[in-house]
Amino acid sequence: MKELEDRIREEGTVKAGDVLKVDTFLNHQCDVALFDRMGAEWAEHFRDRPINKILTIEASGIGIACSAARHFGDVPVVFAKKAQSINLEGEQYVTTIYSFTKQREFPVIVAKKFLSADDHVLIIDDFLANGKALGGLLDICDKAGATVEGIGIAVEKGYMGGGDRLRERGYDVDSLAIVESMDPDTGDIEFRA
Repeated sequence: MKELEDRIREEGTVKAGDVLKVDTFLNHQCDVALFDRMGAEWAEHFRDRPINKILTIEASGIGIACSAARHFGDVPVVFAKKAQSINLEGEQYVTTIYSFTKQREFPVIVAKKFLSADDHVLIIDDFLANGKALGGLLDICDKAGATVEGIGIAVEKGYMGGGDRLRERGYDVDSLAIVESMDPDTGDIEFRA
């Protein structure tokens, strides 16, 4: 998606340790009009899939998942929580993921009443690096018996291989911007053609 690539080039900041900061429009301050156009792109890509639920992980995936849901007939968005709370009740699917940006492991939880074998899921997230966070969401879908119809990613760090490994496993991964390389010294960002 050229618009997203242009925004990353114009407003993104490359930091040491393979960090791409896009907080001016994607994961701190949200450009909702951009999110809507991203949702339209995913709806076009996955138009032939019987998606009845969108799954994401808190917190940065929620905004883009909600915007995308509007393009799929207002399907519900379920977000995996990163911590137990008194609001989580009943039986739950739980797995552990490692966050690249937070550099730590944490549990992710989805109440069983929100995900079942009847669901055809589109997973949406803001970033895909090595694929470990997505692995956790796929594990939850597997535990629920849900069918994963596809994965929509805003920004994939293609050089880290997570997306390619998921594609090799047969998942339809639609990343709107795939970063091939980035240089923290120059700020240069190259995208996959």
